[in-house]
This record gives sequence, C-alpha cells and structure tokens, in this order.
Amino acid sequence: MFMIRNITHPNFDIIKLKEKTSKSPKWLHFGAGNIFRGYMGKVQQTLLEKGLEDTGIIVAETFDGEIIEKVFNPYNNETVLVTLDKKGEFKSEIISSIVESIDATTDKNKRLEEICTNENLQIISFTITEKGYNLKNTKGLYLDVIEEDFKNGIKEPKHLMTKIAYLLYLRYKKNQAPISLLSMDNCSANGDKIKEAIEIIVNEWIKNSLVDKSFLDYLQNEKKVSYPITMIDKITPRPSLEIKEFLESLGLKNMDIIITKKNSFTAPFVNAEVPEYFVVEDKFPNGRPKFEEAGVILTNRELVEKVERMKVTTCLNPLHTTLAIYGCLLNKKSIADCMQDLELSTLVRKIGYKESLIVVEDPKIINPKKFLEEVLEERFSNPFIPDQPQRIATDTSQKVGIRFGETIKAYIENENLDVKRLRYIPLVIAGWMRYLMEVDDAGASMPLSSDPLLEELKESFKEIEYLNLSSYKKSSLDKILSNKDIFGVDLVQIGMAELIEEYFLEMIKEVGGVRNTLHKHLEIK
Repeated sequence: MFMIRNITHPNFDIIKLKEKTSKSPKWLHFGAGNIFRGYMGKVQQTLLEKGLEDTGIIVAETFDGEIIEKVFNPYNNETVLVTLDKKGEFKSEIISSIVESIDATTDKNKRLEEICTNENLQIISFTITEKGYNLKNTKGLYLDVIEEDFKNGIKEPKHLMTKIAYLLYLRYKKNQAPISLLSMDNCSANGDKIKEAIEIIVNEWIKNSLVDKSFLDYLQNEKKVSYPITMIDKITPRPSLEIKEFLESLGLKNMDIIITKKNSFTAPFVNAEVPEYFVVEDKFPNGRPKFEEAGVILTNRELVEKVERMKVTTCLNPLHTTLAIYGCLLNKKSIADCMQDLELSTLVRKIGYKESLIVVEDPKIINPKKFLEEVLEERFSNPFIPDQPQRIATDTSQKVGIRFGETIKAYIENENLDVKRLRYIPLVIAGWMRYLMEVDDAGASMPLSSDPLLEELKESFKEIEYLNLSSYKKSSLDKILSNKDIFGVDLVQIGMAELIEEYFLEMIKEVGGVRNTLHKHLEIK
C-alpha cells in the first residue's frame, strides 16, 4: 500500500475488503485504463468510505496484459489519483477499491469463470473503446477472429465479445443468475452495442448446434440480463511528466510513465480533470451499488439518450474535434494551448453558442448552457490537463457523422432553421479536408493520426497540390463530402459542399492560409 503524507488514504480495511471480494464478488470490469481507475475506482471508493459497500472491483485486461504486469501487480492494484483544476491546485489520493487484477489475454481464464458464475455478481462493466464491440471490419465483413469464434468460440473464445458470451453461457448453465452488462465507453447506445454483439455470436452458435436456444432466451430476458445505456464524461489523458515529478516531490517512488509494446500509455498514477459525469439507465436485475451516493445520475433511457446527444453532438465532442483538427494544423501542444489561441477559442464558442446550442433538447437533469460554459471556460482551458490534439484527432472519420452530422440533420429537419446559414461547422469540415493533405499551416510535413479510412480518404488529395490552386478540379472533394456513411448526410446534396470547398481553397493557396481563413471568416477585429 502507498503511504505518503499530503496524500489522502482510504479509511477502510483493505485486507478484509479483498477477502470479502474474493469470496463474494459483485463487480467485474474489463479494461484497465485511466478512466476506469480514475473515475469508477473513485466512485466505488466513495461508497466504501461511506460504509455503503463492502466489496471492491475486480479488473480484467484482455488487450494489453503488460498493463497488469507493470502497473497493477507491483502496486497491489492501487492507483494514485491526481485531480487537476484550472488554478493549478492538485488533489492527490490513493485509490484502493480495485482489489484484484487479471491478465485475461489468454483464451480462457479459470478465475474469470469462477467470478462470472458466482450468483452474487451484479455487474460486468467495460471501458474497451467502441472498437471493442465491433465484430466487422470497415467493409462490413465479419472479422476473421469472429468467423473463427462462430465455429470454435465455446472451446477457444478469441474476441472479447465472444469471451463474454462464453462466460455468460457458463453462468446460464450453473445458476441462470441475473446480471447487468454495463458499458462505460464513450459511444452512443453503448449498452445496445454489447447486446447486439453477444446476440449475433450466440445466434451463430445456435445455428452451429453449439448451444441451445434457451440460452438466447436467458440473454433476452431483462429480468435476467440487462444492457443499460450510459453517458460518461471525464477527461483522463495520458500520464503527465509534470504529475510524475510532482508525486516524486512528495516522496513517492517508481512513478515512471510506461509505454507498453502495444503502445498503451500508462503509469502507477492517473491525472484527471475535476468535472465528471456518469449518467446511467437504472436497470440492474441483480442489484447494484448505491451509485447515486457517489455523484452518479441514475435515470431512465430517454434522459440518458438526451444527455448523451447533448454532449456528443453539440456541447463537447464536436468542439473537441474542432480543436484537434486545427490544433494539429497550427502545431498546438495541447487542447488548453488551443483555447489560448484567439481564432480557435472564437471558433469553438461560435459553434457552441451560435450553431449547436440552438438544436439541443434540454435533458433537464444537466443544464446544456451551463455544461457548455464549463466545457469552454474550465475544462478545455485547463492548462494542467495535457490532452493532445493528435490524440483527439484519432479516428475522425468515425466521429464527424455524430459530432457534426447530427446538428446538420437537425437544421434540415427544423422548418424554422436554414442549414445553408451554417458557417462555422462547414469551416471545421473544410479544416479536416485541409488536415488530410498532411501539411501544416507553416508548409511543413505533418503526420496524421490513425484512422480506419485514412488511406481511402487520402486518395482524394493525390492530385491536389498545396499552394497550387490550378491543381484543384471542381468538386475534387465531392466523393468525401457526399459520403453519408461519413457525415450522416450528403453535404453535396444539401448545398454545403460549395462553402466547404471555398474555405478549403483559401487554406491551401498560401502558407498561413489556415490562420488567415479563420481570421477572415470569424470576423475577428
């Protein structure tokens, strides 16, 4: 156990907690990343300290076993959580609610089987990113590993969703006890994604006579198995060198930042912002912790969906992507640096207050305008949250349809709004087109963040030369801009492509064109 002055320590008996959890586990989590340790770990710790819970969390890692080896095992599964506010006040505490960690990168794991067949288990939760639920590739074909799991998943499950289906099958065979599968990933209808993936796998098993249909009946009975949808929001970026040095100045040792062979960035500590939101559909057939006593909002499905749409399509995620795209082009080191830039801070404010907020459906449980204000003035502007534009720019093709397309569609569907009056969202899309040219605003070569459609997208720019407008042919970008799979709407058909192309051409005609285009169209004096 970590012991250090000036750091808050837990007030419960950790030895007894581990013993009780081992015998009677209630919460198993998949995904040993930062948001789990820094947020869910803290939620459970709060309940333990209030005497409202008597068991901890067991975490399993199925992607990168090196995290368990180097960050959990050497520190008895404890984490140092450092929350950072905008004023530079650091609050440090030891999170001890995670009492067991499992390297589940192997095909089967006897300890997982033991946990998942325990009738006291209430929750199996996930922070595995949206990719973790995908059974198909970008062409819509089942992954090879899934095709293999359709045939051999009962004997040798490979994909995580297949492993979960297998563990549920063991639970079904032993006691048919209720369970809740709780996604904590930042994607729309996250619980539905788990349900769909598992049911696809099980239906194939039924076709192949590997399981009987009554297992599917168990999975589809909400009194037995539930798949709540959630909205989670807390920035827990990669571990910061500044926080490492801060903790070492307090006397903690071995706080090294670790980059695993699978390129996971991790450390014995988690640095995180202060604001946090977890809104959960209250469907737990085998009971649940008293989440509401730790700041979690329990509500119905409709309100979770409204909060999620508010965050993802208007008040946070689109603005994050805006700063990421332009932050890369303008060589910004962090999101906070972007907010110090007059053009970029003006752009996200105009998108948020002038174009997005107008179409928000107020969920009531969180005020959209106050949420937006907190995002802009406290969260994105926090210089102690070292979140990089390059990280946020990852997988942009998978995000723009939700983050901007939904607002565009809302304008189309509202007879009182005119989609052609949008000026700043098209400016972001033009910025993304400019970003895909792999040249920053100073004219230097710029690496692009990973994206499953990257090679396909770059094809549209092969004939376009930076600083050479004559190389651009009318509608050169139409293949991308008309793609409903990317934007959720055909931007050519609705008449937005011309404005986007106008912005784009201004950005490529000269060195500094990005900055000049922003300055001109944001009407900054």
